[in-house]
Amino acid sequence: MKSIVSPENPDSQPFWKAKTLDQMNQSEWESLCDGCGRCCLNKLEDWETGAIVWTDVACELLDGSTCRCKDYVNRAATVPDCIQLTVSEVKELTWLPPTCGYRLIRDGEDLYWWHPLISGDPDTVHQAGISVKDRTVSEVNVSVEEFEAHVVSWPEETPEC
Repeated sequence: MKSIVSPENPDSQPFWKAKTLDQMNQSEWESLCDGCGRCCLNKLEDWETGAIVWTDVACELLDGSTCRCKDYVNRAATVPDCIQLTVSEVKELTWLPPTCGYRLIRDGEDLYWWHPLISGDPDTVHQAGISVKDRTVSEVNVSVEEFEAHVVSWPEETPEC
């Protein structure tokens, strides 16, 4: 899966450096997701300040072991408030994790070494400790009133790597 440079043109830049988010095709767009699952965590917003805090309470469709959606294609039907990332959403959202590939490219930064587009291995995001793997509880098992007891700070952090 490693697609850093084109075999036909080894001097070319990877697509995420050569294109804007608006210029990417669907396959390129989808590959920007590193599979960390952080965006699938429930967040709480302070109504007065707009400040966002993260919880370890995951969307009911997130598989906590693989960090993948159990029904990605139909997720909006099951979870109506699921935010399907688009270029305009990425430009507007303030809560994307600091390690998010979409956010990094939006902000003119490069992807981290664990990103599958860099490493060529989808498991490096887990090996690097970036993903939510085995760190969450399902929202099916937690009432909304209990979310405050599940506030965590690690989704906002960028680990030293």
